[in-house]
Amino acid sequence: MGKAVQFAAMMLTALALVPAGAHLFELPNKIGLAREAYFTVQSIYRGWALFGVALIGAILLNAVHAVLVRGEPAAFRPALLATVLLFATLAIFLVWTYPANQATANWTTAPANWLDLRRQWEYAHAAGAVLTFAALACLTLSLLAARR
Repeated sequence: MGKAVQFAAMMLTALALVPAGAHLFELPNKIGLAREAYFTVQSIYRGWALFGVALIGAILLNAVHAVLVRGEPAAFRPALLATVLLFATLAIFLVWTYPANQATANWTTAPANWLDLRRQWEYAHAAGAVLTFAALACLTLSLLAARR
């Protein structure tokens, strides 16, 4: 079971990094767009909520992996940190990204404070991307340190 958990944790963590990385790298080109152009571009993300399944799965499987290697400090510490970082990514989404999505009806309505919401949405995604990448690095370190 240990190898299957390790493989699934790695795959789901990497999959969670895909949309996060996309958001991070598109930020410089999107942050200055005019309202109409920005709202048009935002429509490409319809259906991306399904990536939340990968993040939740990654959190759970990283936690299971941490439990499985709890007797190996060199593997446990980075596994635990990976879990915490992924959980922090979810928290950032729930505190900053999701409220911006709600306030704009998933970027179909432009409230008066849409510029503030755009900044909140973009930078929350950027922070989540950095944390997800760090989680992937920690998980990788843990997997390399874990006994065979």
